[in-house]
Amino acid sequence: MDTEITVISDSANEAPVKPLRVAFIGCGGIAQTHISYLKKMPGVSIIAGADLRQAALDHMHTAHGVAKDHLFTSFDEMLATVGSEIDAVSVCTSNGAHAPAVIAVAKAGKDMLCEKPIAMSAQEAEGMVAAVKAAGVKFVMGFQHRYEPRSKYVRDLVESGALGRILYVRAQALRRRGIPNWGVFGRKELQGGGPLIDIGVHILDTAYSLIGNPTPVTCTGNTFTWHGNKPSDVKSVWPNWDWETYTVEDLAVGMIRFDNGTMLTLESSFVAHIKEDVFDIQIMGEKGGIIWSTSETFSDINTYMMNGKPEFIPTWDMWEYKIRHFVEVVRDGRENECPIEHGFMVMKMLSGIYASAAEGKEVAL
Repeated sequence: MDTEITVISDSANEAPVKPLRVAFIGCGGIAQTHISYLKKMPGVSIIAGADLRQAALDHMHTAHGVAKDHLFTSFDEMLATVGSEIDAVSVCTSNGAHAPAVIAVAKAGKDMLCEKPIAMSAQEAEGMVAAVKAAGVKFVMGFQHRYEPRSKYVRDLVESGALGRILYVRAQALRRRGIPNWGVFGRKELQGGGPLIDIGVHILDTAYSLIGNPTPVTCTGNTFTWHGNKPSDVKSVWPNWDWETYTVEDLAVGMIRFDNGTMLTLESSFVAHIKEDVFDIQIMGEKGGIIWSTSETFSDINTYMMNGKPEFIPTWDMWEYKIRHFVEVVRDGRENECPIEHGFMVMKMLSGIYASAAEGKEVAL
């Protein structure tokens, strides 16, 4: 990842750049975040959208000026009707629509970004990888925490050998009480799972990228549901979720073994009896350790156990980096820092944890 981050400018004096015409499949909240950054980038225009909800399509027209005849309730119809005008597509649907959307975009010969997770299962993801490879299109996986400034700092330390051989990684995405009361986050048939695939995917990808993306070989894990599938009078930030359709886990835990001997544990919850929410990574190596959230390092120096922290880390907006990276990969030929293979490997690990939970034993990946 480049250390120097160029701030997006909306100056009218920007040098001419090659145009990039972007379409969206899924025009909801996450798409609006993408659009807010894309509109600041020279040469980028939002020209089409597909969504099942008419209100979302109406917003694309009124808020972003997308022509009504370029808005569709079917992504297949969008690609067939205005595909010749589209350079790249951002897939921002719920998890269950990622696979058919990505495969359709690949067959249409369009480069794309796909939001996390890549799919609802490793099997789905494998079909997406095959389609993208066969079409020869560019695919950027939609993770963002790997682009945080603190992520670059940790990755640089790991790559330099300052921490020595990485032995163990602890990744946590835990909410004490945070079941979403909107969307379809509690429906396994539409999401593929609960907190593990929703927020656990973020912390797993970040941890995985920090240690250099080794190959996972086995995993063991379990999932637990005891709260979300019944009514609750416990006060929480997001009360009154749809417990009657709740078919996902409240808590998931897993341990992954990599081909280099490193072990990683992953914990993710919508519900857990803990002191406070946690979203963090701890890495332990032979020479030192580090906590991702605080950038604190731990090592032995001159016969003393030492704790350290950098005086300064450059700052930038991870979302700006993510969207600019997408644009520069598909338009300008920049090296892809988050290819489809990374999304597939993360999905293999998540699917492995679910499979281990179902089978009650360790599984090969």
